[in-house]
Amino acid sequence: MPYPFVLPTTSSFSFSSSFTSESHPSLPLQASTHRGVVRDTLKKYKRLPPASQASSLSTVASTLQTYIPYLLALDAGLSPKGSHSADKPSVTLTATPQIEWRPTLSGSSLPGREPPRVKIHSLEHEILFALSALANTHTLQSRAALQPLYLTTTAPVGTTQRQTAITTATRHLLDAASIYDYLCARLSLSPAAAAQRPPCPDIAPSTLGAMRSLALAEATLLAVLKDDPYPAAVAQARNPHDTEWMYKSPDVPKVRAHLFARLCLAAAEHASQAAAGLASSSSSSSSSSSLTSSGLGSAGKVNEGLVRYVEDLRRTSRARACRFFGIDAELGGETGTGIAWLRAGLGELGIERKGDERKGGGLKGLRKEWSEKREDKKVERGLDWGADGGRLEETRVLEMLEAKWVKQNDTMLTQPIPPVGPLLAQMPSGREIHTIKPFHPPVLDSDALEAMRAPPDAPDEVGNYPSSDEDTAVNPIPGAFPGVSGQSRSGTPGYF
Repeated sequence: MPYPFVLPTTSSFSFSSSFTSESHPSLPLQASTHRGVVRDTLKKYKRLPPASQASSLSTVASTLQTYIPYLLALDAGLSPKGSHSADKPSVTLTATPQIEWRPTLSGSSLPGREPPRVKIHSLEHEILFALSALANTHTLQSRAALQPLYLTTTAPVGTTQRQTAITTATRHLLDAASIYDYLCARLSLSPAAAAQRPPCPDIAPSTLGAMRSLALAEATLLAVLKDDPYPAAVAQARNPHDTEWMYKSPDVPKVRAHLFARLCLAAAEHASQAAAGLASSSSSSSSSSSLTSSGLGSAGKVNEGLVRYVEDLRRTSRARACRFFGIDAELGGETGTGIAWLRAGLGELGIERKGDERKGGGLKGLRKEWSEKREDKKVERGLDWGADGGRLEETRVLEMLEAKWVKQNDTMLTQPIPPVGPLLAQMPSGREIHTIKPFHPPVLDSDALEAMRAPPDAPDEVGNYPSSDEDTAVNPIPGAFPGVSGQSRSGTPGYF
């Protein structure tokens, strides 16, 4: 958590081939130049090893934020002539744009292969792809801020660092949610844009709404994690580099359990809305598969990994709510009811408990230990850790508390454990904590617009660059086999 998005890549494109501006002749060239920088940045980011990608996210976000004002200026210039003001460019569409993007949330491809690129012929779809890439970059920045909290190969972070990391991650998630909210509002306010059939589910209105709900669900859970001491205590017990246990036990302060439970239920509701949006996107793309051959639709479906993550996040949110209801009951002296809530949480995660069954051993225990070690390796290497929506982490906390409370109840309290069903029926509604702030897209200042009134000083040749998925072109060796370049792997000239 949050979801490990893959950033898209795009083809080269010259805006001068499809747009002209009488009032600002240099605007298409400037837009092409900044789009070329975005394309090159996304290409370089994609080829970096996973451990090095986090440090390049700020560069990706910066280039997108620099390009988007030029893109929006072109879009604003396409509005009817009567709406143009003195500082607003006048843009004319001269030919249908031919742009390619490689989707990352959808596409029917074989395992291990990238989905095919889709062609877009609208400036509106270019805006949707660019802003969606910026939103996903914010989500990845949130993951980068949270990664140190889950490392077990170094000493655990302090309380201040933990609070700072969670606050930073929450801010990035809310920024992503505001961008998706802006895109949804943009499509709803523009019937012509909403009527255009999306080339893939990545930029479908239902998918954009689902991504907004997903970011809000993850931000809500982070608000709980900020004051939740139990995941940190479990991670501290598993960290071999932690030596604090030698002189003191982990601090587990009292929490506002009932409030946190309702926040988790709100996160579960947002995750349910995200799941419904993704299901709508997949069904819509399936119904339009007959139009794919004519170029009017795409038969791709939303990736199963994303759909599974959203469902796991919903389950984790409800299980966490059950844990806090159990903590609230245990603080009130009702240990038996608290144990029942913990088992209800395990049931939400798909883990069944029968009677006083303890942590399983044998093959089941080995399989669980192996999956935990594999997840720790993913965190260390910066891979797709947390792709289970936090299920493994919450399972550890629930099992730790269950073992502790069952032992306490068996030896001292001997309270009866009530059935789980009536407890789940008494769950209240969720409570919101975050409000999505309006996203204000970056715009060009008056000086930049005034400078583009001059004619371009060079031709727009951005469209002559190779695809973003091709390697840098090198001169082949004359007479050699195809694919052999003039440089050997050691860097010395090749011979033939």
